[in-house]
Amino acid sequence: MAAHDPLDHVVDHNYLELPWWTPPTYEWKVELPRIPVIGVPLTRFMVMELIAAVLMVLILIPVVRHISARAVTRGGFMNAFEALLMYIRDEVARPAIGGHGADHFLPYLWTAFFFVLFNNLLGMIPGLASPTGNINVTAALAVMTLGTVLTAGIREAGLAGYFVGLVPHIDVPPVLKLFLWPLMFVIEVVGLLIKHIVLAVRLFANMFAGHVVLAVILGFILVAKGTLFYFVMPASITGVVLLSLLELLVAFLQAYIFTFLSALFIGSAVHPH
Repeated sequence: MAAHDPLDHVVDHNYLELPWWTPPTYEWKVELPRIPVIGVPLTRFMVMELIAAVLMVLILIPVVRHISARAVTRGGFMNAFEALLMYIRDEVARPAIGGHGADHFLPYLWTAFFFVLFNNLLGMIPGLASPTGNINVTAALAVMTLGTVLTAGIREAGLAGYFVGLVPHIDVPPVLKLFLWPLMFVIEVVGLLIKHIVLAVRLFANMFAGHVVLAVILGFILVAKGTLFYFVMPASITGVVLLSLLELLVAFLQAYIFTFLSALFIGSAVHPH
């Protein structure tokens, strides 16, 4: 797999690459079919997102049922997921959005956190990929956050009230305010869009860059020739292992950051300046 262009393993394809241990390609390519009716080609990032969604259903629904049915959660696996759920509620949602009103947005925040986390972690498995390393995927997630922000703000203050509330109070003479207010309104609306664009780019850039670095370091093995190969191979493998441990931390960190910023944006819509 390292013999190809390193970028080949961080971009989307209409096939899956399954690692294999015999030459000449050291991999199997499984072509993906088109989606019936609409005829859109299925890609490996779509498959990864579907796997992440299925994992969420298979894991989180039993965990929530277990927590709801017992006063004390039993088992390390259940306790680990309960700790993550409670942390998002008590340390992210409620402080950022405010009080128990934040609980209305917990289903979205929990879903966003685990969906991003599972997609990040899938890229650590040989033969699989991280959809969050694709700007289209992170842009779709950011659009969902933007939709939640707009819905929360409009529900709280009404359509006109929300957009008027974007502009802070301007203590200037009325004549000057007549010119400044429209300018401030445009700036605030553009700023709202830019915040969500940055939300998408931040997640994409971190995940994409991490996998490119891993692929490049692993690719050094096949570039080395002769005696140099025996020095480069252990160094590359050691570097990939250590960076992979760092990538595990990054996978959790980026899921947390996306969820935390989403909660902040929702909080700013519910409680405007």
